Amino acid sequence: MSTSLYPLASLAQIEKTPSREDGIPEELELDLRAFGCKLIHEAGVLLRQKQVAVATAQILFQRFWYVTSMKQFGIGDIGMGALYLASKLEECPVRMRDLINVYDLLLQRTAHRLKYGPVPTSSADAFKYVPMSYFGGTFYDLKDALVVAEMQILKRLGFNVHVVLPYGTLVNYLRLLGLTEREDVSSKAWGFLNDARVYPLLQTPVYALYAVPTIVSAAILLATRQLGIALPSSPESCWWELFDAEWEDVWSVAGYIMRLYRERSPEDQARVLGLVSKKGVRSWLDQNVPTISQS
Repeated sequence: MSTSLYPLASLAQIEKTPSREDGIPEELELDLRAFGCKLIHEAGVLLRQKQVAVATAQILFQRFWYVTSMKQFGIGDIGMGALYLASKLEECPVRMRDLINVYDLLLQRTAHRLKYGPVPTSSADAFKYVPMSYFGGTFYDLKDALVVAEMQILKRLGFNVHVVLPYGTLVNYLRLLGLTEREDVSSKAWGFLNDARVYPLLQTPVYALYAVPTIVSAAILLATRQLGIALPSSPESCWWELFDAEWEDVWSVAGYIMRLYRERSPEDQARVLGLVSKKGVRSWLDQNVPTISQS
């Protein structure tokens, strides 16, 4: 990670992440990153955690995979550890037991979707949560995984867990562009930055790749284009240059967002659901890496 006000991935880390070095294709890695962030978001909703803590956890989660391979740690475990750590950093801690219970529910639901699909064919196949015993092995396995995940995030990020969130910057930029009176623009741009369920910017790695001004500019670009609002974009007066953002970077961030709206086949969706743990990833690599290398 580069050293600045907040760490960003280096060019070498971007071109060849540890997961890709182990044989995980780029598209699959991005899908797993997105699903891990989605689990963090769902856990935050169930825990009624503050959005600032959830967003911080998702950013730490994305940074982690630029220094570590998904072959070594599961996205479920690291997501759980990232949310636990972020809750401490933002001074809104959660009880370890509550977090473990929520992730146990989410992992059970993921396994159920993998087995029966997103829409079960009969009521008998509907998801039913089975609470774990606090004296059984599952609770202690998840507890150990949580402690290890938090420790590994701190260790592998070099204790550099400073996160800059873009919300204040967005308000200032909208004011400079004269868009604060347009509630629809403010709401949509804020949503791109904030709500991982509807506008999935937090499900992408952009917060580990680009500076906040570039990310905020991309959110404004998408919001204004969707609402049909024209902003100065001639070569002599490009609005994004007012914020020291490069057009190529702004367009790249927008591309990361739009990628998540693409249609996925049922096979691709099922593949992601089966790779939440490192055991699943290693099994997939054993079956597919020779085929990939031959092609």
